[in-house]
Amino acid sequence: MTVAIDRATGKRRGDRAPRPGLGQRVRNGLQKYWYAYAMIAPVVVVLGVLVGYPLARGFYLTLTDANSLNSARTIGVNHIDATYEFIGLDNYQDILFGPTAYDRFWSHFLWTVFWTVACVALHYGIGLGLALMLNQKLRGRTVYRLLLVLPWAVPTFVTVFSWRIMLADSGVLNQVLGALHLPQPAWLEDTFWQRFAAIMVNTWCGVPFMMLSLLGGLQSIDSSLYEAAEMDGATAWQRFRHVTLPGLRSVSSTVVLLGIIWTFNQFVIIFLLFGKNSAPDAQILVTWAYQLGFGQQPRDFAQSAAYGVLLLSILTVFTSFYFRWLKRNDQLAV
Repeated sequence: MTVAIDRATGKRRGDRAPRPGLGQRVRNGLQKYWYAYAMIAPVVVVLGVLVGYPLARGFYLTLTDANSLNSARTIGVNHIDATYEFIGLDNYQDILFGPTAYDRFWSHFLWTVFWTVACVALHYGIGLGLALMLNQKLRGRTVYRLLLVLPWAVPTFVTVFSWRIMLADSGVLNQVLGALHLPQPAWLEDTFWQRFAAIMVNTWCGVPFMMLSLLGGLQSIDSSLYEAAEMDGATAWQRFRHVTLPGLRSVSSTVVLLGIIWTFNQFVIIFLLFGKNSAPDAQILVTWAYQLGFGQQPRDFAQSAAYGVLLLSILTVFTSFYFRWLKRNDQLAV
């Protein structure tokens, strides 16, 4: 075997040059892409101030016993320094495995999972049905679209307060049920009906977004696929199963993931519908974390922040498995 050697350098031809060190690579990158770094620098700084620092500060608080009694505060002209102490992972231990773990975390976690699955399933099912209807050539289709988008266009707090008035004991909904000689539930007092009402209101608010997203996906499917399937004798169900659903796969995967993340952290509807101290069994994790940090005395900042970190961890793990599942399904489909 003959090896060619460069006489000038004494190196064998074909040998790779040694990889530069980390510092050299950083300098080379800055010299080559300085304009791109300059453009994204303001965004990085803003995100660092608005997201990075609060996240790091919140994680630090989870490792302490901070509350409203031992945190730094100013009363009049007097400043009181913080006296909370570092306790490590004791907050996570207490939340997940402590004597009140089920009542304070696991019961709310199970309800949050059920709430998320039920709401997203209703959002997608009803939204897909309405999108299929609006994708047909109907007279007055534009008017229908405007009417169906209204629940999403109206500010959420207006929608929730309107539902709260209608769900009151003497509200419109119970009056209609009474006129029909049907039972009149205690929508805002009984645990079962509180949860039912929360899912109902969130479905009302979330369906329009899902409908518009899926409608856009339906309009992007090539009509020739339906024509070919119809010529092959495919029924309406077969066209829906083998043409519509595969054509909506990319849109569906995105909107379902967004729906899960938004619903899992849906603070506004639960808080505005039931208030700060009512409906303890209808509280999801994010509203329960708020209750610990701002709805009681003394306010438990450390445990509230620990709930936030747990929420972030749950959604991060779920998103990772969700993307892996989608990737595996795409490979099987190919």
